[in-house]
Amino acid sequence: MRIPIYQVDAFATRRFGGNPAAVMPLPSFLDDATLQGLALENNLSETAFLVRQGEDWRLRWFTPVVEEPLCGHATLASAWVVAERLDPGRERMVFHTASGPLRVERNGTRFVMDFPARPPAPAAPPEGLDAALGARAVDVLHDRFNYLVRLESADTVRRLAPDRSALARIDARGVIVTAAGDQGYDCVSRYFAPAKGIDEDPVTGGAHCALAPYWAERLGKPEIRAYQASRRGGEMVCRTRGDRVELEGACVFYMEGQAEV
Repeated sequence: MRIPIYQVDAFATRRFGGNPAAVMPLPSFLDDATLQGLALENNLSETAFLVRQGEDWRLRWFTPVVEEPLCGHATLASAWVVAERLDPGRERMVFHTASGPLRVERNGTRFVMDFPARPPAPAAPPEGLDAALGARAVDVLHDRFNYLVRLESADTVRRLAPDRSALARIDARGVIVTAAGDQGYDCVSRYFAPAKGIDEDPVTGGAHCALAPYWAERLGKPEIRAYQASRRGGEMVCRTRGDRVELEGACVFYMEGQAEV
């Protein structure tokens, strides 16, 4: 069978920026091994699989090695594909996922996603954390999925060159590093998840489900401008609304085609 495939740069305002995701619409979900094989073949940080459900969509996300419970950039890319290719002109959509229904609304050239917040709580630093990062942690928290580590400055975050093998041995899905922002941003971050096949994710919506409430409390304001300082780089606006977080960002289309399975 032939499956449509789209590649979209999410949380991007320029080509070759943000985080590229593959989006593959299906008439029904294939078996898990085939979905995982497709994600591995695509070799992007995430592949999103979409199945229409009435007026809504079912959505699953896979890294090259594991299925994810939540993914921001591949949801953003999926919203673009729905609005621009599958249901042109669509302004609102609901994706039914392992993390519950995720509502997305178009705002001009951008999309606003309604995600569950992951407020982090203080945590004991795991053994070897500072050595793995190559930097001193100022604050260490955990959001039930990832460690969130505040470093002393945005420059430290940008220059960080961690030992990814050591990070992979830390008992967590990934490690978010962050600091107060610079260059007009409220916070700067990076995300490392070698344990799930992603040495460094270019821009991570799920990480901002924890970063948004953390920085909203520290800065005393519910809306923040966030920048993820990976090599590709990407930005979003985050709004904390109780137990939910709005993540707003733009997409840049890259390519479309067909995959044969």
